[in-house]
Amino acid sequence: MYEYQWYQWILFFFCYCFFGWIFESSYVSFKQHRLVNRGFLRLPMLPLYGTGAVMMLFVSLPVKDHLILVYLFGVTAATALEYVTGWGMEKLFKMKYWDYSDKKFQIKGYICLSSSIAWGFLTIALTEVIHKPVEEVVLRADPIWEVVFVIILGTVFTADAVESTKAALDLGRALEAMGKVRMELEELQVQLAALKSGLKDQTQQKLVQAQEETIQHIDGLRQAAAARMSGLKDSAVVQMAESTAHHAAELKAGLKAEANEKLEAIRENVRALSEKIDKLQMRNREIRERISGFRRFYLRSILKGNRIAVPGEYREALKELREELEKRNTPA
Repeated sequence: MYEYQWYQWILFFFCYCFFGWIFESSYVSFKQHRLVNRGFLRLPMLPLYGTGAVMMLFVSLPVKDHLILVYLFGVTAATALEYVTGWGMEKLFKMKYWDYSDKKFQIKGYICLSSSIAWGFLTIALTEVIHKPVEEVVLRADPIWEVVFVIILGTVFTADAVESTKAALDLGRALEAMGKVRMELEELQVQLAALKSGLKDQTQQKLVQAQEETIQHIDGLRQAAAARMSGLKDSAVVQMAESTAHHAAELKAGLKAEANEKLEAIRENVRALSEKIDKLQMRNREIRERISGFRRFYLRSILKGNRIAVPGEYREALKELREELEKRNTPA
């Protein structure tokens, strides 16, 4: 592979992972006025920088004597790596570990023009300045010790990467599950509000109908009483008045029974929805509490050390999870 052995490429990768962590942590700590341990891993390493540096070196070595080509190759390779990595991490973990959405000329927040331009100049700086002393140290070292160092550090790095990936996957699954629960809860809350509104409307309608029926009943009785008091002999008038009063009473009883049935059905639906909401809220709590203590150790690092952006449906879930982790980390 050009002029380097496989273990030397791995050493370069580790070196630039560490240099990238120093750069990122220092920059973010300065901006936030507090110490920030940047990165996806617990180790002081940023694999994106290590991968990017190795890729820049690899693609630029054939054209290392032509700075324009070095710049163009660096821009192309680093931008492609940043896009693929950002896209893949969001698909896997349901969140963005960097987001250029507020920058001009960006694509889905994964890459932007200013970042790509910077990658090109960084490639030139890497190949012309930064890499030369690193290369000298690596090439002078004893190959046996280099292989031993690569095996030991590689083992620790792999174990850390596996645990960090599991924690990030757990976080993504938790956010997805909590997001779905929250959406279901919101839908049920809307249905519950509609049912309660219907219950109120039915109650008011029942009262109005009762008032109207009472008025009709009273009018019928008045007509019958008036007919008797006036000494009218026309039995048809009396019968009509009595029939009207009787019909009003029957109508009132029927409407009352129908209204009661509707109200009871609405109340039953309200109770059923309330039970569903209680179950979903309990499930939401179980999802947050299911994360083990060891995994929370990694999750806190991921959440504190990265500028994480999530889709809208996961924002409240992420806020709840942050609060849960902070609460469990706070001594009683």
